[in-house]
Amino acid sequence: MNLSTKLAARAAEGKPVRVGLIGAGKFGSMILAQAKHIPGYHIVGIADLDTNKARESCKRVHWEDDRITATSLDDAYQNGTSFITDDAASLFAFDGIECVIEATGHPIAGIRHALAAIEAGKHVVMVNVEADVLCGAHIAAKAREKGVVYSMAYGDQPAAICELVDWVRSSGFELVAAGKGMNFCPHYRYSTPDTVWGFFGWTDEEVAAGDFNPKMYNSFTDGTKAAIEMAAVANATGLDCPEDGLAFHPAGLQDLAGVFKPKSEGGLLEKPGLVDIAASREPDGRVVLNNIQYGMFVTFRAPDEYTRACFQQYGMLTDESGWYGSMWRPFHLIGLETSVSVLSAVLRGEATGSSTRYRADAVATAKGDFDAGDYMDGEGGFKVWAKSIPASRATALKALPIGLAHHIKLKRPVKQDQIVTLDDVEITDDLDIFEMREAQNALLDT
Repeated sequence: MNLSTKLAARAAEGKPVRVGLIGAGKFGSMILAQAKHIPGYHIVGIADLDTNKARESCKRVHWEDDRITATSLDDAYQNGTSFITDDAASLFAFDGIECVIEATGHPIAGIRHALAAIEAGKHVVMVNVEADVLCGAHIAAKAREKGVVYSMAYGDQPAAICELVDWVRSSGFELVAAGKGMNFCPHYRYSTPDTVWGFFGWTDEEVAAGDFNPKMYNSFTDGTKAAIEMAAVANATGLDCPEDGLAFHPAGLQDLAGVFKPKSEGGLLEKPGLVDIAASREPDGRVVLNNIQYGMFVTFRAPDEYTRACFQQYGMLTDESGWYGSMWRPFHLIGLETSVSVLSAVLRGEATGSSTRYRADAVATAKGDFDAGDYMDGEGGFKVWAKSIPASRATALKALPIGLAHHIKLKRPVKQDQIVTLDDVEITDDLDIFEMREAQNALLDT
């Protein structure tokens, strides 16, 4: 409620909040777009393996050329400009940077960047939800040890859901469910990078004219991104995933309170306290009335008759009984809002959502029947989709996290819709990440 006031005070003292950004893709570009409009908010360094792409991103979001002429981080710090580099580690080593935004989208790199930044005493805003679900509880523990903030990125749906959850609990309502909207039908589950554009209704010409990543779009289509994000929300809030994965219940605004409540009360949840998805399409493809495809929601129960009556008096959308209500946010603007997380970390010492526990996981699940010797191709690919399940089940199964399912070889066959386990694959690379996963297992929250 007062971040802008706190930032203005810092700026008046000549002490802008100084930031390092890793990754100048779509999300990073949106962060850059708004940074130039926030007095006292200074992106000192922009790290990307492709520095030409980073420069193009700056130009695309209307940065003037003289903003990116710095010859070093120190030059940028002294003159209020930005230095573009291919060396992310230089951001961690530079004392003038207070907070690092990790926006690469690469889970392994994201984990390593976050840990290095934390070790250097920097706050970390983790845009990279894939990295967060893979080792977030472990990273958060390291941040607490160093006395810095490890945060989700405001503007992305998990942080917005965490904000709604906090509102429910701070208001004294009984939290029942939390989730997001999504364009989903059951058959989308088996979408591939070759078929994904048909789900968006785009022609080959439209795709060729744009800068579209088929694997990224496919991750949103086949439900993988939803599984990753809902696991992150569970790890940040203490809610649970359904035992056998997200159900993707079709629901519009008028349905939320009635659908996302326990079956014992006439709803569709196996129990209260779950994350799930409000699908914007019926199983036959029809668009759901008043769907919340781009939004986030919570459902909650009135604790007593007086509060139930207040729900009715103030126009709350409720179920037929009036006991269950819903609140939602219709839109999220991803990187355009991420400065809120940076300012919250630096000026308040608070995260806008943080995976402080290991309660849920997003695990690799086969899209078809595959033989020993086949290679899994990770998030958004041809071979696997992610299922969001309780961490206790993932640990018992020795399930392979979706973030480790890229270019990993099967040593025995798997069937369609089978959860792939560590025993099914050959582990030869990224051994440090597997060791961190073992450390995270010790943080299992049951």
